[in-house]
Amino acid sequence: MLNRAGEATNVLKEHVEKDSVIRIISHNDADGISSAAVIANALAEENVQFHTTIIPRLKEDIVNQLRHESYDLFIFSDMGSAFVKEFNTYKKDVIIADHHQIDGTESESNVVHINPHIFGIDGSKDLSGAGSSYLAVRGLGKEHLAHFALIGAFGDMQGQSGFTGVNRLILNDALESGVLEIHEGLKIVSKSSEPIFKSLAYTFSPPLPGISGDFEGSQEFLERMNLSYGIKFTDLEDEEKDLLKDALISINPDIFGDCYTVPREVPMLRDLEEYSYILDACGKNKKQGLGLSIALGEKGQALDAALKLQREYRDQIVKGLEWVKREGAVQLSDIQYLYSEDKVLKAVMGTIASIGLSVELLDSSKPVIGLSRLHKDIKVSGRTTREMVDRGVNLGKALQDSSNNFGGQGGGHDIAAGAMIPYESKDNFLNLLNEMVEYQLSND
Repeated sequence: MLNRAGEATNVLKEHVEKDSVIRIISHNDADGISSAAVIANALAEENVQFHTTIIPRLKEDIVNQLRHESYDLFIFSDMGSAFVKEFNTYKKDVIIADHHQIDGTESESNVVHINPHIFGIDGSKDLSGAGSSYLAVRGLGKEHLAHFALIGAFGDMQGQSGFTGVNRLILNDALESGVLEIHEGLKIVSKSSEPIFKSLAYTFSPPLPGISGDFEGSQEFLERMNLSYGIKFTDLEDEEKDLLKDALISINPDIFGDCYTVPREVPMLRDLEEYSYILDACGKNKKQGLGLSIALGEKGQALDAALKLQREYRDQIVKGLEWVKREGAVQLSDIQYLYSEDKVLKAVMGTIASIGLSVELLDSSKPVIGLSRLHKDIKVSGRTTREMVDRGVNLGKALQDSSNNFGGQGGGHDIAAGAMIPYESKDNFLNLLNEMVEYQLSND
């Protein structure tokens, strides 16, 4: 894996020396924006010009359009592994820094493909897209950028129970470079910027059943302890903080543990997990450029705008979870699904599918499929648990194969994946997907 990353670094060095203008294409979630950030920061430090585009998904027409652009090096980060065959026919150099499931296509000499799955490493928990991107620039002496790879890992739910696999190596780089510190603390969000009842209700990872996504539940929980829910966590007395800590640990022990911080950052961006949520809110609101500009060093108005987006996004998630609580999921024998044409719900469907599972609003013994109608298509977001993966479920494979049957496309990880399908195929698609998951469970 590190040797392959070294090949990518050598290609980068050649283009840095030639003063090439480099093309970066990345995904629009927190991991994708972090992936672009680690590469863009590295290139900026080398005084290299680059052009970055951040997109919701890589499609064949984009791949063909890029082929005709006059750049000497294309870097695809947090995406690209599904298009190795097409990149092999590019006349220019290509680096793919991805972590999604692969189809086994061998790359030609113009393509360097960094992906943990090639080396038998699990890309859903041991390395993120930003991690693969970091490995590509690490050999340029960029260990001080390692924390961006960890922000990306948090964005893809990889750091919440401690870092494993290649992420561990990246964590060591970040600590040794002196940029990152670890301390024990309560893993609740927005401790210094939101009233405590909102701070708790906005904490989705680790999940707090009865509190996460539930303003009323959060207020009642605080009232039972005679704590004022209108003040910020940072304004509580020490004994009140201890009381709250003990009560939260009794709900979920994981709420107290290692917090990863960058002391030199502005307060709102010091915590890596919080940073990933801010980038995610930018991506989900189609302001990925705002997220990237913050990761490239812009603060002030850019950060204010991002924090406003984050607050709105969190409120949308709370509304979405209230809807799940009210309506529940539609149950098939081996999957359950959520479907809405509501604008607010569509924007957070994948997120509420994921959180709905973790806060026990949805049945954890079945994968949950979130469906959002976009004109003539449906965007599909699949989520399941690590336990279901251990029992044989592979959502990336199931969504890829079932969407292909209807002229759509899909893929991702075993635990979380996505697809696009034509609207008229919705019911047939769900029935086929249900059969595929049933088959996976019975043939493990």
